[in-house]
Amino acid sequence: MSLTFYTAPQSTATITEVVFAELGIPHERVVLDIRAKDTTKPEFIKLNPNGKVPVVVHDGTVIFESAAITIYLGETFGIEKKLWPTGARRGDAMKWVVWANVTLGDAVYRVGRNSGTWVPADQQNAKACEAAAKEIQELLGILDHELANKAFLTGADYTLADAHVNSFLDWLRYQKMDFSKFSHLNAWAAKCAARPAYQKVNAH
Repeated sequence: MSLTFYTAPQSTATITEVVFAELGIPHERVVLDIRAKDTTKPEFIKLNPNGKVPVVVHDGTVIFESAAITIYLGETFGIEKKLWPTGARRGDAMKWVVWANVTLGDAVYRVGRNSGTWVPADQQNAKACEAAAKEIQELLGILDHELANKAFLTGADYTLADAHVNSFLDWLRYQKMDFSKFSHLNAWAAKCAARPAYQKVNAH
């Protein structure tokens, strides 16, 4: 088996780092330097024309986008390790992974787009930023409600869906967003963060 993981420090590839750590499967790890524009070099663009990490190449099949990678690795390697559910719960895992990147991710992007240092001030919209921040709080409320009566996103057992969504939320925590009123979410996140794989990835 050939399995290569392209990553970069302080990027969304950290989500995939946690997924790999949970699975514990042998793979080659290629660390790229985004500031040195490694992700824009022709050899990488051949793998991902978007010029972004993470990217995984499994026996010649290229997968990019962290949500797709989590689902692919879960389906391919996670079932046997009890880290990816089967049956109806498989759909639960998929929907929360995609929800994090698409629904929540859109609101997170809009906050960054209208407040981040990477966008010129004259291209930012304070009202759009405020609306997106409000939407994030509403979406976190949805997640908190989901976790009110179960230990993890797909039920009683931890899966890669939990690894993915909690790691995605770390970006919001880094941005100092307020999680104080989400007691169920915070209790779940504490369980996710206590896992050896998570601690290993986030130790540095």
